[in-house]
Amino acid sequence: MSTPSSVAAPTDRHILPAATWSSELRATFALAWPLVIAQLAQNALFTTDVIMLGWLGPGFLAAGTLATAFFTPFLLLGIGIVGAVAPLVAQARGARDVKAVRRVVRQGFWAAIVMAAILIPFLLQIRLIFTTLGQNPTTAAMAEQYMQIAVWSVIPQLGIIVLRSLLSAFDTTRIILVITVAGVVINAIVNYLLMFGNHGFPRLELRGAATATLVTNSLMFALMLAYVLRHRRFKRYHILIRFWKPDWSRFRQLFRIGTPIGFTVLAEVGLFTGAAFFMGWLGTDEVAAHAIALQCASTAFMVPLGVGMACTVRVGVAYGRKDSDGIGKAGWIAIIVGTGFMALTALLFVTAGPLIVRLFLDPDRPANANALYLAGTYLVIAGFFQVVDGAQVVAAHALRGLNDTAIPMVVAFVGYWIVGMPVAYILGFVFEWRGVGIWLGLAAGLALVAVVLVGRFAMRERLGLTAPAA
Repeated sequence: MSTPSSVAAPTDRHILPAATWSSELRATFALAWPLVIAQLAQNALFTTDVIMLGWLGPGFLAAGTLATAFFTPFLLLGIGIVGAVAPLVAQARGARDVKAVRRVVRQGFWAAIVMAAILIPFLLQIRLIFTTLGQNPTTAAMAEQYMQIAVWSVIPQLGIIVLRSLLSAFDTTRIILVITVAGVVINAIVNYLLMFGNHGFPRLELRGAATATLVTNSLMFALMLAYVLRHRRFKRYHILIRFWKPDWSRFRQLFRIGTPIGFTVLAEVGLFTGAAFFMGWLGTDEVAAHAIALQCASTAFMVPLGVGMACTVRVGVAYGRKDSDGIGKAGWIAIIVGTGFMALTALLFVTAGPLIVRLFLDPDRPANANALYLAGTYLVIAGFFQVVDGAQVVAAHALRGLNDTAIPMVVAFVGYWIVGMPVAYILGFVFEWRGVGIWLGLAAGLALVAVVLVGRFAMRERLGLTAPAA
């Protein structure tokens, strides 16, 4: 067990308490805005794939959507577990424990390797799983083509999360933004060359999109690792020194805190994956429309998600330095900012939804008319749950800064699977509201989780969540 060092990390002036609400707002904004833009850029990677798959046709879009819908929840399970690096490093920074930073990051890489070894063999069974669940055999075969290549991007993607957590915990978020934007450009270029066979490259279609995903994430990880190893601020932590030396106490701590985070994320994303499967039972147009509407909603979601990541760091640092007042300011500022932004996007989706979806499918092609109509309808419904979606994600990240992950996991399971999924099925198939009913089920699950998690943060002291910081 390490002993907190009396030597502060270099340039750690930002860990001083935020004396007022306005200073906390400025501190949160300074940390959050590069993360927000980086999250938007990260989402642009997927948006680029969706748009270009749409250019290939609804069949390719449907297959790519179903493959991604299957791949993403399990990837996010691993990301949630590895993401425990962020609050633990933030707390170590607040406590000025230099050795703990190195130990947490090193064991974060160990956790990434373990999760990749578990997930990759399972994800390669996508065709068998899809056909067992009643998906179209042709679509299942096409999804397998994508997965056979894209699955290997699990390794660099989990590694990126470890490094991003370290950088975020030390307010070094602009490099995350730069590398992510570079990734968007690389992904678009490789997609353009390999999906369509431009400039003499082979036309690989779905395999080209998967190759672009693998190449892009591998380059992003390499760039981020090079930055951490070479920058003078992080070289002193020697994150790779004695890499193979076990540190079982930290390893167990990562999984103890990170596993509930992973299953919380899995519960939420699993709700949307289940909705995608429901749409698959309705038809190709419904799947394509669901993909478009979900991509738009996901783009808006990146803003409160980035704010939530900053909130975890701010709350974690305050928790590490035993500052109860700072915990409250950091959490509430982030919740207000996240939900306020989502209220604006809700207005945009409700008023301009049918126009936005035209960016994804050619409105001049008669074959796209039904998918466009459905996508516009789904996006209007998505507008109504934007506010609660923003509230629940920021509140969850605030609680993670306090290492409170187990109860939020239970709340997520109940909200998404005991409420959201049954409501989606009943409204979609029993009441025969089809895709509209499915999206209303999503809204119901998100609303319940938002109310409970925000209430839990409000009662944090009464529940003893800040007891070590009292």
